[in-house]
Amino acid sequence: MISKKDFIKIKDYLWEISKSFRPDMRVPARIYVSEKMLDEVFRDKSLEQLVNTTTLPGIVKYAIGMPDIHEGYGPPIGGVGAMRYPEGVISPGFVGFDENCGVRLLLSEYTEKEIRPYLEKLATEIQKEVPSGLGRGRQIKLSIEEINKILEGGVPYLVEKGYGEKEDIENCEHQGKMEMADASCVSEKAKNRGRDQVGTLGSGNHFCEIQKVEEIFDEEVAKIFGLFKDQVVIMIHTGSRGLGHQNCTDYLRILMPIYPKYGIKLPDKELCCVPFNSPEGQRFFKAMSAACNFAWANRHMIAFYTRKAWQKVLGKNARLKLLYDVAHNIAKIEEHNIDGKKMKLIVHRKGATRAFPANHPEIPEKYKKVGQPVLLPGTMGTASYVCVGTEKSKEAFYTVNHGAGRTMSRRQATRTISGKEIVENLKKRGIIVKCYSWRGIAEEAPMAYKDINNVVEVVHNAGLSKKVAKLRPLAVIKGE
Repeated sequence: MISKKDFIKIKDYLWEISKSFRPDMRVPARIYVSEKMLDEVFRDKSLEQLVNTTTLPGIVKYAIGMPDIHEGYGPPIGGVGAMRYPEGVISPGFVGFDENCGVRLLLSEYTEKEIRPYLEKLATEIQKEVPSGLGRGRQIKLSIEEINKILEGGVPYLVEKGYGEKEDIENCEHQGKMEMADASCVSEKAKNRGRDQVGTLGSGNHFCEIQKVEEIFDEEVAKIFGLFKDQVVIMIHTGSRGLGHQNCTDYLRILMPIYPKYGIKLPDKELCCVPFNSPEGQRFFKAMSAACNFAWANRHMIAFYTRKAWQKVLGKNARLKLLYDVAHNIAKIEEHNIDGKKMKLIVHRKGATRAFPANHPEIPEKYKKVGQPVLLPGTMGTASYVCVGTEKSKEAFYTVNHGAGRTMSRRQATRTISGKEIVENLKKRGIIVKCYSWRGIAEEAPMAYKDINNVVEVVHNAGLSKKVAKLRPLAVIKGE
């Protein structure tokens, strides 16, 4: 059992469990958390899971937990681990079931005062439009051939087909396309699950929110990002839907029986992994890359339908520009400086967001001067944040949290919270909620999560990213 006495305080907001804590640990485990929040991390098995990830072959420096850490499948959600390339391992559970779950933010030119009279109509229209797929409605299923093109082509393929604009490619992590994607590595079952899901939100904590910029913390960065006080923006949070979930399931089934043949010993079989340069490791990376492309395409098409709804209500000249789209369940090959040496690493981010600093080669030209936009969604009815990556975040492989982090399981939430009551409370605060399921509302109740303000304060004060703007919801559209 891990207790407080096992932690060494490295500095404010950063704690470490030494490599000597357990004989199978290859590196220490680190967690970014305030002293006040430290007690919360003992509520579930997330710390034990974090320590377990330190045993993965090829892991460098340390395994990292973010302040939104909570229990997941195998590694914790809010976990980061970087492995040596190409001999280190790749782990499906360390990417997560919703491969490339992520967030995108669309910016309007309107203020809250200008939008308020149209808010109900906008929320209704977006709810009508968004669940529809890449055809005239969700009833139309894409062919497997079309799915293959999306899996390999991602956002650039859709822009080429007339959906969206060139700027949508530039302002997307990895330009919305992982080059290693290979549709032949994704099962027919996974593809079939995705045929009617391009441009759909899904369930769980996924949402589309009409928000306003409530507070600006950094005027210079906000100006470069195109943010201003009281501006209306739209945040989209979803991932690869049934296709990504099936893909992760498929590869867990493939890898579970075979990882011991590579001499890998694990404290928990849910961590199952294989060397990145093994045939199975290569195949999983190509399949995961394809699922990531599918997720970017999904968010891109939700944005396309949101723009359509926006213009239907406000007129043809009403534009929504993409600030950025960032993934928070992914494994990427990146170059990092480790103990003074440049090294290629397989960086696993599970419920963790990339946060590159100013002048990093992988961020859009227009953001080079200040750093990468970092999008941190709150829970339903609470604040979300726009932050910016910093050079200091290199100590966490340029990574921050991905949101607030659960404190209550979905089952527990539905047993203790009334969805109807939540909607009534949000209405009293002037927040419109569009959702088909009371249960879905209860599962995602604000009290089922940590306080996003406290979580963001940790990464801000630790210097992993800097706060740029605080966003408040005006209308919440939940997935089915």
